[in-house]
Amino acid sequence: MESLDADRRFMRAAYEQALEFYNEGGLPIGSVMAENGAIIAAGHNRRVQERDPIAHAEMDCFRKAGRRARYDGVTLYTTLSPCMMCAGTVLQFGVRRVVVGENRNFPGNIDLLRSHGVDVRLIDDADCIALMKRFIKERPELWDEDIAGRPAV
Repeated sequence: MESLDADRRFMRAAYEQALEFYNEGGLPIGSVMAENGAIIAAGHNRRVQERDPIAHAEMDCFRKAGRRARYDGVTLYTTLSPCMMCAGTVLQFGVRRVVVGENRNFPGNIDLLRSHGVDVRLIDDADCIALMKRFIKERPELWDEDIAGRPAV
């Protein structure tokens, strides 16, 4: 298991993904996948940029990681608690550890992941919380589109 310092470092990389694409006009959600102390893939929400409804940050990260025989040795870092689709992908590919930046703006599916044996660490990162809160205030229509009308917390 990664240390809290390593988790914060990898979460910072995920946050940088989120911030970069927020500045492009997209949704500020970032993700990185790490294995053996190194980042092997990084992704961000590309729904706006690619006009793709399933191009969430975690999905983008999986795509960039490419085909692998197994995912059980990786840790997935995501700035926002995963939606049902992304949580399902984590379960489908057997990721055993997920680190979440925040779940205040969107509760996501941490309990679902835990109920299936995934080790989930919630960091409650102030930068992740603030960026998402700012985005929801500035672009409520885009946020509503991303979460299919489910209310933000």
